[in-house]
Amino acid sequence: MNYQNTIKYLYSQLPMFQHNGKTAYKEGLDNALALDKALGHPHQTFNSIHIAGTNGKGSVSNFLASILQHAGYNVGLYTSPHLKDFRERIRLNGKMIPKKDVCAFVEKIKPLINKLNPSFFELTTSMAFNYFAEKKVDIAIIEVGLGGRLDSTNIIKPVLSVITNISFDHMQFLGNTLTAIATEKAGIIKANTAVVIGESKPETKAVFSNKAKEMHAPIFFSEELIQVTAKKQGLKQQVFDSNYLKNITVGLGGWYQQKNIATVLTAIIQLQNEGIKVNTEAIYAGFKTVRKTTGLQGRWQVLQKEPTILCDTGHNQDAIEYILNQLETYRFEKLRLVIGMVNDKDIDKILSLLPKNAQYYFCKAQIPRALNEQELLLKAKKYGLTGNSYPTVAMAIIEAKKDATPKDLIFIGGSTFVVAEAI
Repeated sequence: MNYQNTIKYLYSQLPMFQHNGKTAYKEGLDNALALDKALGHPHQTFNSIHIAGTNGKGSVSNFLASILQHAGYNVGLYTSPHLKDFRERIRLNGKMIPKKDVCAFVEKIKPLINKLNPSFFELTTSMAFNYFAEKKVDIAIIEVGLGGRLDSTNIIKPVLSVITNISFDHMQFLGNTLTAIATEKAGIIKANTAVVIGESKPETKAVFSNKAKEMHAPIFFSEELIQVTAKKQGLKQQVFDSNYLKNITVGLGGWYQQKNIATVLTAIIQLQNEGIKVNTEAIYAGFKTVRKTTGLQGRWQVLQKEPTILCDTGHNQDAIEYILNQLETYRFEKLRLVIGMVNDKDIDKILSLLPKNAQYYFCKAQIPRALNEQELLLKAKKYGLTGNSYPTVAMAIIEAKKDATPKDLIFIGGSTFVVAEAI
């Protein structure tokens, strides 16, 4: 099969959570372990860093990959979901896995696919591990897909675990309390392996501390060790000071990166304790060039000026609150929000947070999980939000641009999939 047919085969044959939701979710590690055994345990051939969390794990993963690349390491990066191209999920030194390698892997294990019927994510995880082993990476950054304890990635034995933060998301799988969600994510804490916690609250801190004690794992709370302050903020890059390094230029917008920087710096310190050498120059360069070095997209990304068009993949309560707080600080004549959501999120809670003085363009991403745009509009009206609905993201953006003056601000978000189509 060529690449296009291979991708069609993966999408049609394997249940994909990002598109289909709960019906595609497979709990447990049986398939991951079976695939791993059949491939000769590829993840055992390289060092890895395991990253879980509700928000921030994508940015932290890309920052670490960028820094380690600048430090001279051969770096694998596995993240999800992708925005435009499936191959974004599996990168080697910032370059996507070649199409021929995707095709060869799928052809090679087709008999196993037919036997196990793995999920899309289970197969993709195996593909990543196999590719990184073949390319002899020095270290791989492995982002958890969902949760932690039962995630397909949780068969690895990392040199470091990182949990960025805990907030409400995927409650139908992880639980309805922060304690329950933290318990699932704490499942990535391994015996005698250091773990870095980016943010914690009293009810989650106890969960992490108890799990670390049980596993004899050294635990480090970044917010207690690294203090980061904003020095200069901009749409495309920002400058921060910390008690570890000064004048850190970060090649991403978004105030929430302040917390991610503390997490990354704490992780770097622990990697150095594990014998993974990272010089100061690599840290500075890694933060500054993260977009170019790893290909990261969708994080406070500027798509256009006059009017300014911004997009961000943040889609749960905490992420939306950060986004709205930052938007309030910008100067513009009119705020226009292009918003779409998936149908298994806490839609009412997010709608209740959105500003009433903005103009809305409600839309529907082209995936089965997407909430109908007219239903979203009706729900929004209950919260005093005014606007219209559009059957596609593209139509909503066209209309917003048509209505906007050069001094307006258009924000696109609410769902990763809306951002993907916007980009």
